[in-house]
Amino acid sequence: MLLALESVTKSYTGADGPVPVLQGVDLSLEAGGTLALTGESGSGKSTLLHLVGGLDTADSGTIRLNGQDVTELDDRGRAGLRRGTVGLIFQQFNLIPSLDVAANIAFQARLADRYDSDRANRLADALGLGAQLRKYPEQLSGGQQQRVAIARTLAAAPALVLADEPTGNLDEATAGQVLDQMLELVAETGAALLMVTHSPKLAARMDRRAHLTRGRLA
Repeated sequence: MLLALESVTKSYTGADGPVPVLQGVDLSLEAGGTLALTGESGSGKSTLLHLVGGLDTADSGTIRLNGQDVTELDDRGRAGLRRGTVGLIFQQFNLIPSLDVAANIAFQARLADRYDSDRANRLADALGLGAQLRKYPEQLSGGQQQRVAIARTLAAAPALVLADEPTGNLDEATAGQVLDQMLELVAETGAALLMVTHSPKLAARMDRRAHLTRGRLA
């Protein structure tokens, strides 16, 4: 099993005390599998994704990724996790404005010491970015920017891709095209995919679906 969460809890401090966000979540994902995480706004979807990706820490429970307990890692260890094992794709594209498309795609892979120019070029071509490599993010459409973000993540060859509403800023037609390309490329790399989405149509494209309600899996 690539990813296994057991009894994971998380709360934040509000004006009136602790506000529970995740309450004893158990979840698993096999290598190469795809899983949609759905739920209403505020149900804890993004929080769960951030815990798995090492962007935040759980209050209790265990999160095992590739046999390693993420909850036991310090800041440096979690940063190393994001450089190597985990790839993150957000609704906001988070591209570096001062870098062109080619450099943005290479950025994460270089940090992980996994840069392969052939792989990066294949990803760019597969995502229709071959003619855009010398352009800068501000010169691209939203759909093109999200494709760059996907290529950047996959160029580092992560074992697990975490995607938080990856097509949320795109129109429906473009969102469908980008998702098709992302799923095809994730499958080719053998990575697992955990995707947060509000869209039943997108969720239906995954192997499995888990629904969060008030911090608990339904």
